[in-house]
Amino acid sequence: MEPYSTLYNDGAHPHPPAHMFTFLRQTEPETLEISRAAEVFQTTLQVLKNRARQRYKRDVTASELLSWDDVELIAELSKCPPATHPAMCHPYSKYRSISGLCNNRQNPLWGAANTPLVRWLPAEYEDGEREPKGWNRGWLHNGFQLPPPREVSRKIIRSSTKGKDDIYSQMLVEWGQYIDHDITLTPQSTGSALWTDVDCLNTCENVHPCFPIEIHDMFSGAQGCMPFFRSVPVCFVNIGSDIGQALQRQQMNAITSFIDASVVYGHTPKLESLLRDLSGLNGKLVVNNQFRDPKGRPYLPFVTTLPSNCQQDPQGERVECFNAGDSRANEGMPLTSLHTLWLREHNRIAEALKYINDHWSPETIYQETRKIVGALHQIITMRDYVPKIIGPESFEHYIGPYGGYDPTTDPSASNVFATAAFRFGHATISPILRRLNESFQEHEYFPRLRLQDTFFSPWRIVKEGGIEPILRSIIGTPALAVSANMLMEEELTERLVVPKILQHLDLASLNLQRGRDHALPGYNDWREFCGLKRIKTLDDLKEVVGDYKVAEKILKMYGHLDNIDVWLGGLVENLFPGARTGPLFACLIGKQMKVLRDGDSFWWEAEGVFTQQQMAELLKVSLSRIICDNTDIGEVPFDSFRFGKYPSDYVPCNHIPSMNLEAWREERSRDLQQCGSPATIKNGDFILSSTSGKLVALYSCYHGFKLEGAAVIVCEGNGWSDQPPQCTGNQH
Repeated sequence: MEPYSTLYNDGAHPHPPAHMFTFLRQTEPETLEISRAAEVFQTTLQVLKNRARQRYKRDVTASELLSWDDVELIAELSKCPPATHPAMCHPYSKYRSISGLCNNRQNPLWGAANTPLVRWLPAEYEDGEREPKGWNRGWLHNGFQLPPPREVSRKIIRSSTKGKDDIYSQMLVEWGQYIDHDITLTPQSTGSALWTDVDCLNTCENVHPCFPIEIHDMFSGAQGCMPFFRSVPVCFVNIGSDIGQALQRQQMNAITSFIDASVVYGHTPKLESLLRDLSGLNGKLVVNNQFRDPKGRPYLPFVTTLPSNCQQDPQGERVECFNAGDSRANEGMPLTSLHTLWLREHNRIAEALKYINDHWSPETIYQETRKIVGALHQIITMRDYVPKIIGPESFEHYIGPYGGYDPTTDPSASNVFATAAFRFGHATISPILRRLNESFQEHEYFPRLRLQDTFFSPWRIVKEGGIEPILRSIIGTPALAVSANMLMEEELTERLVVPKILQHLDLASLNLQRGRDHALPGYNDWREFCGLKRIKTLDDLKEVVGDYKVAEKILKMYGHLDNIDVWLGGLVENLFPGARTGPLFACLIGKQMKVLRDGDSFWWEAEGVFTQQQMAELLKVSLSRIICDNTDIGEVPFDSFRFGKYPSDYVPCNHIPSMNLEAWREERSRDLQQCGSPATIKNGDFILSSTSGKLVALYSCYHGFKLEGAAVIVCEGNGWSDQPPQCTGNQH
C-alpha cells in the first residue's frame, strides 16, 4: 500500500499533535545512499542537457550527448555502486543471502534489494527521460490532456456500496498486502531534492521531487492540491544495455523481489541481526520483552528509535511500534497480526529443530528455519493465493507447472506489477474491521473499528485481546466484491490521512499519480503486451468493462482510449469467474509470479533445495495450520482463504494436517564424529557443508564484526585443517 494509507482525521476528531505525523517508513541507509547517488547522476544529466540546449538552441537528449564511457564516469563520480561481479559470489552458499545478491551467479543483482524495478515496456516520460506523464501543464497525449487523478477518482472510482462476496474470506485481501510487502517496496523522496529547498507539503507546483495532485473543489470552486512525493531514482545496473534506458529515471525496489520471507527477516545484514536473538544461541528471533499475550505467547519486538510514532491508548501505558522484517508492519492490525504469526512460527520451528538436531550450531538452526519459513511463504502464495486471484485458467496459461530453475529468467519485480497490477487489492479494502470471539461472533468487549482506527495501532493488539480477535475476523468475514460501477470505499478516497500530512488523501488518486510518476505506458499498450486485443471503440470498452455508463464516463474523461491509466483500466475490467482480476491484471500478475518462481535458484521445488521427504512434509502445511500452531484459535476452515459458515464449515485444529520436522533430522556424519564439532567463536558462528565429498565448516561474523583468519576449514582425517577464525571490531 502507499505509505499514505495510514492515519486520517475527519472533522469529528481534533488533529493529534504534529509529531504524530512525522512517521515515515524507515528507509535503510543503503537505500538512501543509492538514491542520493542516482539523484546526483540525474541532476548532472539535467545540467549537461541545459548547457547543450544553450549551445545548440534546441532540446537535446542525454543519449545524443553521451557515450557509454561518459555515462560510466558520471555514475562513478555520482557514487553509484560499481557493478557486482559474479566472482564476488561465495562459492559455497548453502542458503540465500539476506539482500538477494548472488541468487543468480551469472547476474548477481537480479532480484536483489536496492536495484531497479524492471521495465517490461519502456517508460513514457514527457521529456523522454525523467518528467512524469502530466508534468507539463497543457501537454497533449494523443491530442488530449490527461484528466487530473482526483477527478478520475471522484467520478469513476468512488463507491458508496459494495457487495459482500461469500466465496473468499477477507484473508485473501490481507495476505495480498502481506506478500506484496515481501516482494516490493518503492521508497519515496522525503520532500526536498538535494539542491533545492522545496517543501512538497507546501507547494502546488510541479517542482522536483514534488508532483502534487490538483484538487478542484466543485462546491467552492477553490483550487488546491494534495501533496505527492515522487519515487526516488535508482542507479542503473546493466552496463552495455540500451543507453537510452540507462539514462532514463528508473524507480527502485528497496527489498528483495524473491518470495523469501524478507518480510520476516529483513533485507540487510544490519536489520537481520537486529531481529535475531544472537545472544540466546538458539537460532530464534527476538521477541517483545515488555508484553506477552494472555497465554504467554510472544509479540514482535519494539522498534529501537523511541518514542515511536504509533497511535497510543488514551488511557494506558505506551505501546511502541513493532519491529519486523518490513518497515510497513504497523500499517494495519491484520498486517501486524500476520507478522506476529510468522515470528511465532519461526521460533516454534527453531525450537523443534534444536531438539531434533542437538549438534546443529545456532546459525544452522536459524538458516534451516528461515529456509522452511521461506518455502511456506512460497507454497501458501503460489498454491493457495494466486489461483484465487487470477483464476485457475490464467494460472495454467501464464504460470503452468514448475519446470525447474531457469538461470536465464530475471526474477526482479517489474514496475507495472508494483505500481499498477498488484494494487488491484486496493479496491477490496474493507472500511470496517470486526473483531470476533471464540464463536466467531462480534466480540463482546472489543467493538468493530473503522479503518482509520486500525492504522499504526499496535496498542490495540497488546491491550485488546491479542491477534486472535483480528485473525478470526479476517477468516470469518467474506471479502468485498468489486464491480465496475463501485470501485473503492469512500474511506480510502476521501479520508486517508497520513502522518506528516495534515489533510485528507485519496488512495485512488495516489495510485494513478504513482503510475504517471513512473511513466507507465497506457492501458492499451499493456493489453497488447499481454496478447489481448487493443480497445479501439466505446463498444470494445463496454465489452471489457461490462458497464456502459462506466465505459462512457471513462472515454469522456480521457478523450482517447490510449490515454487510460493502466491501473484504472485493469481495475474496471470484468473479473474472470472465481477470480479477483480481469484479463489484464491476471496476465501481469501471472507473468510476475512465474518469473519469481522460475528465476529463483532457492525456490522450494528447485533441485537440491529440499529432499523429497521434506517437500512432502512442506506440502502438508496451510495457513490454517500456522494459525492453529501459534494462536489460541482452536477451530479453523481447511482453507483460510475460503469463506465458510461457523461452525458447519470449520474443523478442530487436530483435523488440520501438520508437517513432521523429523524429515530434517540429520545424524552426525562419520567425518563429524572423527573431527569433532568445530570450535565456536565469539561474535560469529559456522554452518557445516560438504563440498566435493569433504566436510567443511564455513564461518561468518555477525553484522558489524570482521572475520580474521580462515573462513573455511576442512575436516581432514581426524582433525580440522586450521584454527577457527576470529571476529573482531565493535558492533555498530
